Amino acid sequence: MKKWKSSLLGLTLWSLAAGSIAAPQELDKIVTIVNDSVILQSDVNAMLKTVRMNAASQNQPLPSNEVLTEQVMEKLIIETLQLQQAEQFGIRIDDTRLDQAIAQIAKERQMSVAQLQQLLADNGISFTMFREQMRRDITASEARTIQVRRRINILPQEVETLAEQLNKQSQQSVSFNISHIQLRVDEGASAAQREKIAAQAQQLVDELKQGADFANLAYSYSKGPKALQGGDWGWMRPEEMPTIFADQLKSSGKGAIVGPFRSGVGYHILKINDVQGLETISVTEVNARHILVKTSVIMSDEGAQRQLEKVRQAIMASEQSFADAAQALSADPGSAANGGELGWQTPDLYVPEFKDKVENLPAGTISEPFKTVHGWHIVEVLERRNVDRTDAAVKNRAYRILFSRKFNEEAQAWLQELRAGAYIEQPEDDNDQG
Repeated sequence: MKKWKSSLLGLTLWSLAAGSIAAPQELDKIVTIVNDSVILQSDVNAMLKTVRMNAASQNQPLPSNEVLTEQVMEKLIIETLQLQQAEQFGIRIDDTRLDQAIAQIAKERQMSVAQLQQLLADNGISFTMFREQMRRDITASEARTIQVRRRINILPQEVETLAEQLNKQSQQSVSFNISHIQLRVDEGASAAQREKIAAQAQQLVDELKQGADFANLAYSYSKGPKALQGGDWGWMRPEEMPTIFADQLKSSGKGAIVGPFRSGVGYHILKINDVQGLETISVTEVNARHILVKTSVIMSDEGAQRQLEKVRQAIMASEQSFADAAQALSADPGSAANGGELGWQTPDLYVPEFKDKVENLPAGTISEPFKTVHGWHIVEVLERRNVDRTDAAVKNRAYRILFSRKFNEEAQAWLQELRAGAYIEQPEDDNDQG
């Protein structure tokens, strides 16, 4: 879409030039005014070509030209309104991100970008026009996401309830091989005795997590029914084991130590030796620290890069600590206060360039300065660890399901409100007037 004022200026210039050319040229007609923007006939024609190309590639039948044109017009109106919102938010899609999106479309069609360009050309679609339409689509989508997210409220109880339902569905065919330690608490035990047994249970869990042999500890300490078998209960489905066991296991994965947890007879510790029928999820978490320098009118890319390289050399020469440098220099206030430390995180939470560094950088190595959308960084990976995130993954899935449901509902409501409050007019065709 072009801004209305710019389009009117173009019309004026065209009119002034019209008298100096021998043959008249067809003017790109304004078909709809949307607030302070316009939709041109060329916009409609371009989208019609794209829709027809996509339909042909998928053998999808299309409605009549009249109906199709109405649908395209409505899409362009909604898109224009979202682009106006994006302009208010200052959203800009750079060429790098646009190229990545186009490459992904080509990949999904199982072709190269060059082949996609040829397909567009064969359908009379300019690649330049296609790129700009993609830019508008992504920009509109970002504006919509920003606005609709503000309208969505997902309560923790909703996530927990759906996660429980998902767990029950996934565990219908699951079997666990478990071992058990029970520390008995006598009915008449004093508070001090109970606290002593609780502390002993926690001590056993700590030893197990440090690699102690479960069977040996079960022989030595357990008062449970399988103590003489090293606590081994063998393979069981959740419905076959004590309810308190099934409730604690949930979606824990192979090797997990569960507990200590309390029942009427004492404290229990479980180990999941193996699992059948349950997809477990293990992720690598990274503990990293970084220093961020942002560019500005007085700090160029080259200046930021040189400044970070100087700091990097000073840290490597032990002339300055990483923590001190981060506190003094970093433009990320949250991590700077902690000496640049970002805490344990999965790399997927970071932007692509930062993610690549923390995934591949050897621990204890400080990276060369590199740039992201946030500015220039140096980063050091302190540690890596593998953690079982099966339970978290189920909750994340439950959240995504709920978010998707509510997003679609709220997006439709927001778009209707946006359209209802807009000034939309279809000018009369001057060519039809005498």
